[in-house]
Amino acid sequence: LQSPKTSIGEDAFRTLFATLMTWPDDFKPLRKVEKLLQDKKKLLETEGRVDWATAELMAFGSLLVDGYGVRMSGQDVRRGTFSHRHAVLRDETSDKAYDRLSRIPGAKGRFRIYNSLLSEYGVLGFEYGYALSTPNTLVLWEAQFGDFANGAQTMIDQFIASAEQKWNRMNGVVMLLPHGYEGQGPEHSSARMERFLSMCAELNMVVTNITTASNFFHALRRQMAWPFRKPLINFSPKANLRHADSYSPVSEFTNGSFREVIDDHLVDPASVKKVLFCTGKVYFDLAEHRRRNDVKDVALVRMEQIHPIPVDALNALRTRYPKAVWFWVQEEPLNMGAASFLQVNLKAFSYGVIGRQPSASTATGYAKVHAREQNELIETAFNV
Repeated sequence: LQSPKTSIGEDAFRTLFATLMTWPDDFKPLRKVEKLLQDKKKLLETEGRVDWATAELMAFGSLLVDGYGVRMSGQDVRRGTFSHRHAVLRDETSDKAYDRLSRIPGAKGRFRIYNSLLSEYGVLGFEYGYALSTPNTLVLWEAQFGDFANGAQTMIDQFIASAEQKWNRMNGVVMLLPHGYEGQGPEHSSARMERFLSMCAELNMVVTNITTASNFFHALRRQMAWPFRKPLINFSPKANLRHADSYSPVSEFTNGSFREVIDDHLVDPASVKKVLFCTGKVYFDLAEHRRRNDVKDVALVRMEQIHPIPVDALNALRTRYPKAVWFWVQEEPLNMGAASFLQVNLKAFSYGVIGRQPSASTATGYAKVHAREQNELIETAFNV
């Protein structure tokens, strides 16, 4: 019902950030990467905000200080599939590696990160076992694209979703599955959220689709802060890794905890006639349409956690918007995404459902068709 406090002190925040943004004097990062890091420093200095990738590394670093280990694997995780993480830098002339988390002041835990084989079944199976044997290590596996988890479906079905019920064995493994409809075709759009949600029951795993850097920070720290362990399935952003609206102010790292639902504070609740609640990337598309068209009577509510369903938070928002009709909006076809799961499990109030037409394929392979579909989806959400 409520997440544990996972914030860190401001001094700890500043120390972590400064450590991540420095390297040995005799080390020269690749010029493009060095510019990326300088831009991150400038973002904090001029706007007081932190981007997605830095928030992730801050979560890792803070856990190391707390005495936990952090282990991560995946095909291109050191750099990050979308050239965003850069946990390990390379020297421009010598190609020497530098681990940015190797010199965190006061760190008692150890950071391990490995670019692994493109054998999802084998790698995820290994990481599941590692998390089982070392519950005080945050163990993560990142798919290059979310659909790649298909190759590890046996591990998900037989172990991640069901082991606690079958064998009374908890596990805190984290799966990061890039997800979001951006016109890149069927294999680069969907992490098959509906498959994971269809297996959700008896509080067996946590499913999130997060839109802010600070909330991702808290979600990762929450994995270790809980007095128990649960698998975390996170549907990660791609283009939105660099979306300005996903960046978070320092205060959201030094205060509070994970927010299962994020309310809309840009509207007057008394004037709201419609609430569009959603999860993940589609929020940014809806927000851009509302901004561009100066819509005042539509509220946008984000479900950052889909399972367990944050029923209390949603019920509180029903009271906050007494005159509004509610619609669930998703990018995925109606036979995919969270729609079916919510219709079965969220019966506290009535709402409509808006999404792409049911489809055998997760997404179109044509950018123009994608753009047309996405535009129709957003227009329908505001005009229905």
